[in-house]
Amino acid sequence: MAPAPQTDTAPFVADMILIRDHRDRQAFARLFAHFAPRVKGFLMKSGTEAGVAEDCAQDVMVTVWNKAHLFDPSRASVATWVFTIARNRRIDLARRDRRPEPEDLGWGPEPEAAQDDTVVLQQETEQLAEALASLPDRQRELIEKCYFGDLSHREIADVTGLPLGTIKSRIRLALDKLRHAMG
Repeated sequence: MAPAPQTDTAPFVADMILIRDHRDRQAFARLFAHFAPRVKGFLMKSGTEAGVAEDCAQDVMVTVWNKAHLFDPSRASVATWVFTIARNRRIDLARRDRRPEPEDLGWGPEPEAAQDDTVVLQQETEQLAEALASLPDRQRELIEKCYFGDLSHREIADVTGLPLGTIKSRIRLALDKLRHAMG
């Protein structure tokens, strides 16, 4: 069955109906190509980090596929329906990430650390520096980007061109070696 031509007054309704009624993958591919980047942009404009926004946009589009049977063109346009799902997902993310504020912030200078604590901290810092230096270059660079460069795994993959799974594996191996070296 060929999709009905898209009209200016009701864009993507025909594709949504094909997905809803026939699980049409080509129709979904058209919707995905149109809406996924827009959903990502919407999420980023609302303050969501790029990597999280991309993952969330994909999750929104999976929900569009899985919940297509709930779409009713008489109640909302496709864009309204998709962006309502995205808005709800953004609210879910905000609730999940909300962290309680510290109740009692101390004011003034911090008490001076005991000399024993300072020596132990200095020794642990030196031990960590040696452990980092002993890592293979590839693992050390990823650890530095992740923990010192404050980049997400997705951002590291974008910067290095490596697959996300490779990034995660190398970081996991490096952390295991560091744990072992630190005792």
